[in-house]
Amino acid sequence: MTKSLKHLALTAIAAGSLAGFSCKKDVDPGDTTPPVITGESVWKTDQEALATANAAFPPWQRLSSSFSFLLESTSEHTISFEGADDADGPLVSQLKTDVNNWYPTKIFNYIYVSIGEANRTIGKADSSRAGDNLTQASIDLARARAKFIRAHGYAYLTNLWGEVPLILTPNPTQAEQTTRKSIDEVYTQIVKDLTEAEAALPGYDVVRSNPSKGAANALLARAYLQWASKPLSQSEVAAIAGGKTDPSAATWDATRLQKAVEYADKVISSGNYKLQDDFETNFGVPAEDKAAEHIFTIHHDGDGLGDAQGNHQTHCPFTFRFDLYQDNHIGPADVTLLNRFADNDKRKHFSLFTKLYNQDEPVASPVSKASDYKEYDYVFPVTSPRIGKFVHRNSKYNDVAPGSEAGQPNNINRIEIRYAEVLLTKAEALFQLGKTTEAAQVINQLRRRAGVEEYTTLTHEQLEHEWYLELFFEQRHWSNLVRWRKLVSTILTDVPTFEYYKPDYSSVESQVAKFGAESDGTGSKVKTNYPFFAKIYKHLHAKTDNISGKFYRFPIPKGLSGNDLGITQNPGY
Repeated sequence: MTKSLKHLALTAIAAGSLAGFSCKKDVDPGDTTPPVITGESVWKTDQEALATANAAFPPWQRLSSSFSFLLESTSEHTISFEGADDADGPLVSQLKTDVNNWYPTKIFNYIYVSIGEANRTIGKADSSRAGDNLTQASIDLARARAKFIRAHGYAYLTNLWGEVPLILTPNPTQAEQTTRKSIDEVYTQIVKDLTEAEAALPGYDVVRSNPSKGAANALLARAYLQWASKPLSQSEVAAIAGGKTDPSAATWDATRLQKAVEYADKVISSGNYKLQDDFETNFGVPAEDKAAEHIFTIHHDGDGLGDAQGNHQTHCPFTFRFDLYQDNHIGPADVTLLNRFADNDKRKHFSLFTKLYNQDEPVASPVSKASDYKEYDYVFPVTSPRIGKFVHRNSKYNDVAPGSEAGQPNNINRIEIRYAEVLLTKAEALFQLGKTTEAAQVINQLRRRAGVEEYTTLTHEQLEHEWYLELFFEQRHWSNLVRWRKLVSTILTDVPTFEYYKPDYSSVESQVAKFGAESDGTGSKVKTNYPFFAKIYKHLHAKTDNISGKFYRFPIPKGLSGNDLGITQNPGY
């Protein structure tokens, strides 16, 4: 997709400068650019129409790694050490998220920036008429792309914040910007936008960052499954906000479940998508616009290369690469997460790794195998396992990665939705409809590829486990726990079983007392990273101490310039 770096602050919600490239704050709070629309109200050429529509997409480039920090760290299995414990990432990791935290602020506001651009496009599309240099096809395509990305934005907003302002015009009133609409109203608009977009989008686009019918149908399946669970209302969240119990199990809407199956089947029957034969070939730059499993992606060129912000998922989970004694920005919360994968599960190798070879340190010449490079082990007592899906790998050896920062650029596209999720969505909808055998048959497609035992029928525990294994660290886990209404119990039940939750890891002294200090054979102590594990211990205990029902939503943040948005706050914040 052609990208535009033109970001207009179209609402009070989106007010603020949109400049800078970093893992964290990339806005100048001193910029007071007014929320105005400039330029003519109609298009004159096809290029102008599509450029206007494309302006709604760059705000999403700023969010690829932010979703990791907010959604992965607000769960049992991920921790963040991006700075001191009072920095934004670690605060989310310790479940101390508040209205001032940068990650909800960034995601909430930039999605509304995208929605503002989409509204501007739709308004121009409705006002423009085909002429010598402007075709009706371009008008329709621009409008469809805008409705697609607007629906995508509202799906995230209502999932993360519940009732939200529903802004559908380029010049909203103050009331429209601050009045929270019901979740049903928001989902009704999401379905309307995606359905209308699907009608005008191409059936398939080899450039997966361009919306297509397949992408619209995949997002419709996702939206209907989420909507079918009857997401918690403001009052329902308020009832559990201060306690340490989950809400009652969902009473599923059968009609919406059937719609989820229907739209998943549209993706499946199109024949345009399929599972990659090799799970690992879904990930990395070589897979972009080539993997048959990718349905919709967020395009990234990398920092400083025309990208609003590079995808820092290549950097944050593998921040210091082969310097094992540094704290990764984000990573797995415990070594026992490896045990969630069976040893013969082909997904394990690429999801979490405990060793890697440094491409910059060959130990043999010529190199004929991965082990001809220096090996590094990501295990206690030095460090912990690493998340593997976003590490740039050697083109020949998957166990080898560049050691230099230049070898891990932020140019990998974010996979927003892939075919595997469509299968999981269909399987879950079938399961909730009571069709457990049929659901197992869908799940078995994933399990066959993974090389693990297939099911004859399906339990909810098996369904949950498959979501986890297949989409590990692809930013769906928090949403799944919320949909299943077990966010609180998962943290309270799972985290205390983790290795690094034990009192043995509470301090450097406790670890030395328990495990001793290794010797290099000369009587000198070998350097260990016991302080790292003491930090993990602190974060894990903070999770169990601080978890409560309020985390079924995130706080309504401030604006990008630190202004109060005037929106009623979510319970507990």
